[in-house]
Amino acid sequence: MSTGRINIYISREIAVPTVLGLVIFTFILLMGRILKLVELVINKGVPAADIAKLFSYLLPSFLVITIPLAFLLGVMLGFGRLSADSEIVALKSSGISLYGMVRPVIALAIVASLLTGVLTLVAGPSGNRAFRQQIFQMASNRASIGIQPRVFNDEFNNLVLYANNTDERRGTFEGVMISDQRADQTPATILAQRGRVISDPENLTLTLRLENGSLHRSSPGKDSYQIIKFTTYDLNLNIGEELQQAETKQLKPADMGTAELKTALTAPDLAPKKRQKMALEFHKRFTYPLAPLIFALVGVPLGIQSHRSGKGAGFSLALVVFLSYYLSLSLAETLVIEADYPPAFSLWLPNLAFLVGGAILFHQTANEKRYAIFDWIVEAPRRVINSLLAGKGRS
Repeated sequence: MSTGRINIYISREIAVPTVLGLVIFTFILLMGRILKLVELVINKGVPAADIAKLFSYLLPSFLVITIPLAFLLGVMLGFGRLSADSEIVALKSSGISLYGMVRPVIALAIVASLLTGVLTLVAGPSGNRAFRQQIFQMASNRASIGIQPRVFNDEFNNLVLYANNTDERRGTFEGVMISDQRADQTPATILAQRGRVISDPENLTLTLRLENGSLHRSSPGKDSYQIIKFTTYDLNLNIGEELQQAETKQLKPADMGTAELKTALTAPDLAPKKRQKMALEFHKRFTYPLAPLIFALVGVPLGIQSHRSGKGAGFSLALVVFLSYYLSLSLAETLVIEADYPPAFSLWLPNLAFLVGGAILFHQTANEKRYAIFDWIVEAPRRVINSLLAGKGRS
């Protein structure tokens, strides 16, 4: 068999479980958001097309995690299957070393790293920003169009709005009455001749501007009643907890483009805490794409050494390696935010450690050295379960 056909064969063994794992892992991560977004369709009447847009904007942030994980799983399952069927031995006997077998893996890792890099550097920030803008657009539309004439509208948190007439084209209302319960101790009733919705896309705020009216407020437990007449009165609107939470969850550094982030870091008057967060986000965008390349070095030897422990060993070890890698990155991020560690050193150190460890592990595996610790990691849960079952049997 020619080298080209062997490379294609190995690539296919890796690609199939990688694609399958990518679909499954991405779907699992999206499930947490699906329930919240479906609730917007059912309870808030948000169009399904807008929900589909939100999903597309969220997808890049999930793929940054699922692409490396799926690739690691694909490498370990692929080489685990080749090793279990003694095809690794057959390839070595035909003169192809482990270094030769890893070439298609490195090629696939480069592709996965490039895709992850595009997501972290371009698609992710754009998706975050588009997500916030879409949320704001939904809120703006529901504030102006969703208000029906001669109906008590309670779509806003702790606000009930009534209008005699509405003009959907202009976004104006006439004969407005509002019950404002946002301040529990001092609820207010607002009457106005006219009102209109003003949106601020820059700050993502909605304001209901009322004209020629009065504000009525009474203090509980006191014999006082206050009337304030106004020519114009601005009332901040909120479309609901779900939209507010979705809007405020996104961090501003994550929404900025990479070039914008780099420019902002050079600002001399930037607050130290904000500079740390921006520098952390900047380095994350360059360190995360290295994960597939690291997993290529780690996954090949682990896949070969794990097949003796059963079919589930590859999956178990893949999760252990993946969680160890991202927990180390999460610890590095915590040290940067809480202890003011240098972002460059903290984020690049775990990548360097896993890269060196993976290279050593790969070299030792190529020299036919086996590590018993991987068998122990895989067998440990099984031994715990068996001991528990044995204890129940004796009792």
